[in-house]
Amino acid sequence: MMKERKKEVPSPDAKMQPGEYEKYVKQVTPVHNTLLNMTKAFLTGGIICVIGQFFMNIFTANGLEKDSASAWTLLILIGSTVLLTGLNLFPKIVTFGGAGALVPITGFANSVAAPAIEYKKEGQVFGIGCKIFTIAGPVILYGLFASWIAGILYCVLKLAGVYWA
Repeated sequence: MMKERKKEVPSPDAKMQPGEYEKYVKQVTPVHNTLLNMTKAFLTGGIICVIGQFFMNIFTANGLEKDSASAWTLLILIGSTVLLTGLNLFPKIVTFGGAGALVPITGFANSVAAPAIEYKKEGQVFGIGCKIFTIAGPVILYGLFASWIAGILYCVLKLAGVYWA
């Protein structure tokens, strides 16, 4: 948790003595407990992964192949995240768990759903349509571009007679 500090903002025309600015910056900079934040992220990410593994085990125990079980598990995790984002609960999980909630697939689902929910008041086209990929768009773009480059490289190497397993 951050400790609250008194924030006295100097006026723009106030002349600061040497060292006063550094003192002011230290005064207004939030203090974080790194060990506590890392523990929260570890627990949050771990719980998400345990939930995912639970569904994987259920699906494989009921006869689904590993690939199908993985797909259904991802659908459940992504759908749950979108639902929790829509109910304004996922941001609270992120506030608690930080990167532990944002790094797994749940973070990606949240990054697509949150702008859509935030901008829905601006309409279907100019709100949701324009803003839905604000955060996730670069990830999708560069992922597709990297896949395209890898595919071309694969074709060129295959034509050159270079094979790998």
